[in-house]
Amino acid sequence: MKLTLAENIRAFRKERRLTQDQLAEALGVTVGAVYKWESGQSIPELGMMVEIADFFDTSMDALLGYRMKDNSVSAIEQRLTEYCRVRNPEALSEAEKALKKYPNSFEVVHGCAQVYAFFGVGSKDHSETRRALELFEQARRLIPQNHDPEISEQTIIGEMANAYMHLDEREKSVELLKRNNAGGIFSDAIGIVLALYLKRTDESEPFLAKAILRSTIGLVNSVVGHAIVLSSQGNYDSARKLLSGVIDFLSPLKEGKKADFTDKLMVILLAMMAHICSLEGDMEKTTAYLSEVNTGVRLFDASPDYGIQTLSFPAFHNEVVLIDGLGATAADSVETFLNMLGNQELSQRWKEMIRDDQ
Repeated sequence: MKLTLAENIRAFRKERRLTQDQLAEALGVTVGAVYKWESGQSIPELGMMVEIADFFDTSMDALLGYRMKDNSVSAIEQRLTEYCRVRNPEALSEAEKALKKYPNSFEVVHGCAQVYAFFGVGSKDHSETRRALELFEQARRLIPQNHDPEISEQTIIGEMANAYMHLDEREKSVELLKRNNAGGIFSDAIGIVLALYLKRTDESEPFLAKAILRSTIGLVNSVVGHAIVLSSQGNYDSARKLLSGVIDFLSPLKEGKKADFTDKLMVILLAMMAHICSLEGDMEKTTAYLSEVNTGVRLFDASPDYGIQTLSFPAFHNEVVLIDGLGATAADSVETFLNMLGNQELSQRWKEMIRDDQ
């Protein structure tokens, strides 16, 4: 809290065009007292401050220069974010003040834990990181208060695992992640720590394989979705580049000619390529992509396999059965996807191609 009493007494005096002698006489004090007030060498007693405020027709707050800081939770969060942005260590004292004001607020406790974790990176004594871990544990107990859909107990566990890594407590980090690896959410982190830091490559392989699969499916979904957005904006070149990148990534992962679920993914990527070419008016390329789609559909539907037997990482080939939600067969999936795109001309071409093949 910063007060500007000395500056304000001087400013109010000059506004009234009074000398220090005249103000001293009006208040019944010595000129030396006024000089010390204005130079900050001393401050008036409380009763005198009331008289000074009354003399200048102002409030005590205005005389002191006191402005109440906004200490709402949202304002505290904004200050902490700004302090962290420029790595201002005042964030730590601000965090402790916030924790005293709101010791049982999930939003404050979790936000302050993140501040300490941020400043713990590179710290030599690790005190900030250990404080972060204490606060993350407290945040887990307060999680029922949370209303942010992007925060869950699992995301907090991920933050705690990172903190253990900064403390070089890698075993603790891995074990925490293993105990909370629902849906394989932490498989990539577990795998890289085991392989890179702990040199336990055999143990890491199943985690890394699952992470590759999970990431690949997520990548396909994200890229197809973003390609739809870009093509709706007329940005066909960017959409095509995105799709080409994923096709180039997915193709080398497959070994052999036997069809499996990766082929079902591929026909959707190729169908999206046909959609873009159709929007551009390039019917020759549209037909060429639909032909590739048709080849993939016939290959998969001739002997459906919803596993990933042909992928080049065999760590869990026999464990995985996948669905895409578009249809039971590859043909069903393509038809559903084209209908959802709303490209009637493309859907008609696809139906004609299927009919001609029968």
